[in-house]
Amino acid sequence: MILSVSRRTDIPAFYFRWFLGRLRAGYALTRNPMNPRRVSRIDLRPEVLDFIVFWSKNPGPMLEQLEALGGYQFYVQFTVNAYGRDLEGGLPDKPALVDTFRRLAGRLGPERLLWRYDPVVLSPRYSPAWQTDSFGRLAEALKGCTDECKLSFLQFYPKIKKRLAALGIYEPDPESKAGLAGEFLKIGAETGLRLRSCGDPALRRAGLEPSRCIDPERISRLTGRPLNLKKDPGQRLECGCAPSIDLGTYGTCPHACQYCYANYSAAAAEKRHAAHDPASPLLCGFLGPGDILAERRLRSHFSEPAGFF
Repeated sequence: MILSVSRRTDIPAFYFRWFLGRLRAGYALTRNPMNPRRVSRIDLRPEVLDFIVFWSKNPGPMLEQLEALGGYQFYVQFTVNAYGRDLEGGLPDKPALVDTFRRLAGRLGPERLLWRYDPVVLSPRYSPAWQTDSFGRLAEALKGCTDECKLSFLQFYPKIKKRLAALGIYEPDPESKAGLAGEFLKIGAETGLRLRSCGDPALRRAGLEPSRCIDPERISRLTGRPLNLKKDPGQRLECGCAPSIDLGTYGTCPHACQYCYANYSAAAAEKRHAAHDPASPLLCGFLGPGDILAERRLRSHFSEPAGFF
C-alpha cells in the first residue's frame, strides 16, 4: 500500500503528531468524502505500508520529528510559491519556507524532497512577467535541494470561482500556459532542475514531461524494489498517479489559501482544526452511532502481482 498524506489537507503542518500516533497504533480511520457515514479502517502496519508520500506547504513540524518515522520509506512534496498574503494568508513568510526547504533537503537529500510550484495563478497583480521572475528567484534559492519541480496551473473548480473572480484571477488559454511554461523550462535548465507538468496536457506543448505525484518509478528507485502499478482510476483523467490511500479530511487546513479547492471556507477549516483531538483515530471528530465501520482490504504491493488494488 502507498499512503498519501495528504491531497485533502496539510497533515505535516497541522496534524503530524496525530499521524505519528496512528503509525504507533498501527491503524487509522478515514471517512468517505462522498458518504461521511461510511468509515474505513486503514491498516498501517509496516508489513502492509510500502511507502508514504507527504504533501505540504509547510513541513517544518516534521524537521524535529523525522526520527519518529523510523524505517518507513517516504518522500515529501513541498509546495513553495511566491504569492503574498492576499492569496496565502496562513503561511509563514517566504524566506522561512525557503529555509525549511533547505534544512529538510539537508536531512533527506534531493531525491526525497520534491518542489511543487502549484498553482500558477494569473491576475493583474500576478502577471506572466511576475511569475517568470518569481519562479526564477525561487529556483535559484532551491538549487541543489531537489531534482524535480512539478508545475501546475490553477484549476477553476466551481466552488472557488467566486473567490477567484473577486481577486481578478483569470484562466489563461492553452497557448498562454504553454508560453509561460516554456519560460519556466528555460529557468529549470539553467538551475539544473527537471521541470514536469502535473495533470495539464497544454504544458506538453512547451516540452514538459507529465509527472506523477504518486510516482511508482521514484518509489522503486528509493526502495530498490520493482513496482509496476496502473493509473489510479479514482483520480481525474489527466492524472497519472499510481493508486494510494489518502488519510486526509477536506475542510481542515487553516492555511487559508484563496485558491484552495479542499476548503469551502477558511473560518470553517479553522474551527475544525481547533476541535481536532490527536488521540482520535479519525483526523477530524470521532465515530458516531450512525457510522458504518469497515476494514479496508490492503496488502503490500511488493508481495502482490503488478497492478494490484
